[in-house]
Amino acid sequence: MKILLTGGSGYIGSVTTELLCDAGHEVVVFDNLERGHIEAVDPRARLVVGDLREATGIRETLRAVCPDAVMHFAAYALVGESMADPMKYFDNNLTGGLHLLDAMLRTGTRKIIFSSTCATYGQPEAMPMTEETPQCPTNPYGESKRMLETALRWEQARGIQPVFLRYFNACGATEKYGEDHDPETHLIPNVLKVALGQARAVPVFGDDYDTPDGTCIRDYIHIVDLARAHILALEQDVAGPFNLGTGAGFSVKQVVDACREVTGREIPEEISPRRPGDPACLVASPEKARTVLGWEPAHADLKTMVRHAWVWHQAHPHGYRRD
Repeated sequence: MKILLTGGSGYIGSVTTELLCDAGHEVVVFDNLERGHIEAVDPRARLVVGDLREATGIRETLRAVCPDAVMHFAAYALVGESMADPMKYFDNNLTGGLHLLDAMLRTGTRKIIFSSTCATYGQPEAMPMTEETPQCPTNPYGESKRMLETALRWEQARGIQPVFLRYFNACGATEKYGEDHDPETHLIPNVLKVALGQARAVPVFGDDYDTPDGTCIRDYIHIVDLARAHILALEQDVAGPFNLGTGAGFSVKQVVDACREVTGREIPEEISPRRPGDPACLVASPEKARTVLGWEPAHADLKTMVRHAWVWHQAHPHGYRRD
């Protein structure tokens, strides 16, 4: 199939592009390279540099490419930044997504696999979260994703076939592509920075939660398993939301301990106050993805996820930068 993939220079988009190319699909990456890395775009894909906030560019690209489907990853994804500048997130994530949707309607592409997020659920009372869990975002990032889901859902009446993949905590790496954000807010790469001697200690935001060891629990999912779910959704006649997680959670202390074991290095912790709004536990129910998509996480073991990330970060201690 021919796929137009937005955000292919980012973390999840780069690995999905790699696996799509491995599977024999033709991929055209549409990306403004603002927060990604050109080195992360698989050379087997064709890169079109463009910005979704400029409607003409994506319309002309879709008309020229005539893809069988769209995979939409391009978005800002920092919760704190979204709280400080909500309009920035609605402009990029929502307006850009609406431009993509309008271009699809104008040019005839109907299937879209949308990189959504568990942040659309906010802080649910019951665990694990299912696709029926009420969507009550607590920040503009999650709200911008929820609003685009809503727009895509309403356009089903005009033939749009949307799939919403709601991720939990992406982690891990392939041999070629890994995690390189600026700023880096994800736990595992920040723990590995301490192992590499690039940071003094791991900040642990609260150790007095109602969890077995007092630290927050999150559902971690390997980046390759996420990418595989996109391909399964592409190759099947499905629509609607799917949660992507393992159904199990790991605490901050469990992640730090796994990093110590994998790296064989001392990794000091520094207990800090809780961050406002951090729920004690966020865990997905992946049952629908298993039964409908036939998706099963192949790398659900925490130490495997950490080991793959560690191999990549050792080979790329400064990320994709050459310095």
